[in-house]
Amino acid sequence: MWNRKGRDRRTMRRAESLERVMSVTAEWIAVDWGTSRLRAFAMRGETALAEVSGDQGMGRLARDRFEPALLEMIAPWLGDGATDVIACGMVGARQGWAEAPYAAVPARPLPDRPMRVPDTDTRLRVYLVAGLKQARPADVMRGEETQIAGFLAQNPGWDGVICLPGTHTKWAHVSAGEVVSFQTFMTGEMFDLLSGKSVLRHSVGAGWDRAAFDAGLDITLSQPEQLAGRLFGIRASDLLDGIDGGAARARLSGLLIGAEMRAARPYWLGQRVAVIGAGAMAGIYGDALRAQGVPVEIQDCNAMTLAGLVAARNMVETGI
Repeated sequence: MWNRKGRDRRTMRRAESLERVMSVTAEWIAVDWGTSRLRAFAMRGETALAEVSGDQGMGRLARDRFEPALLEMIAPWLGDGATDVIACGMVGARQGWAEAPYAAVPARPLPDRPMRVPDTDTRLRVYLVAGLKQARPADVMRGEETQIAGFLAQNPGWDGVICLPGTHTKWAHVSAGEVVSFQTFMTGEMFDLLSGKSVLRHSVGAGWDRAAFDAGLDITLSQPEQLAGRLFGIRASDLLDGIDGGAARARLSGLLIGAEMRAARPYWLGQRVAVIGAGAMAGIYGDALRAQGVPVEIQDCNAMTLAGLVAARNMVETGI
């Protein structure tokens, strides 16, 4: 139980942190604007001086609410004159602030100078990073291209495959500084739907069981056609054997990631692979790939996004 002194100390630390954030004047502002979240960084050169985030994602905003939402968050960072804002993600989608047209692969992850948003507040010059599209098979990405650009900026000359786990996981083949092709898998969204909306919600609980994950992964890596039947087996095992909720969760994840990896085998088999992700999920993909003998390096998605936004900012400054 929290005591009064502990609460007071935490309140003071939050107040001091907030004061530091609000007292910064940004040289420019980096923005990662997704469907559900908005994150902004006050930047000086390539250094982030402060960060704020909120739930004003694209999915919550009408087109005329993007600018007010951004200003509410970053106004304390603005100085005299107009400040450049470089934004990536769903803010540039058709339902976003303004549509930044996709560039067709093969292409550099940042093939063009970011698109300037017209008619903004005079305190802002807002630029949107475009996404990438693929004609056959049809596919698109927004936001991941910035992470890829950040990775390549820090690893010049790198060739191989980049895996970006998430709600919609991407596998991208990168060569000579270009994204050659990519494929999206709805693995994360399927996990959320199955664990929260299907009959499996009665069995999937908190926790994690590495052995259960590995068993599920092995099944669908070798026999992906077993997926639908093995999914119901999670519920049946709970009813008959009382499977632990954490083991059920891990098995579900293993079955889905195994089926994804089997379909993505042309991307990772015999390739050098980098996983750009967050926390435990990046590690799960890394472990699954290493178990197949694939050399893997792990990079934090937030760091790569910021590095990619720095690269986009440099394009704006140089006019490239």
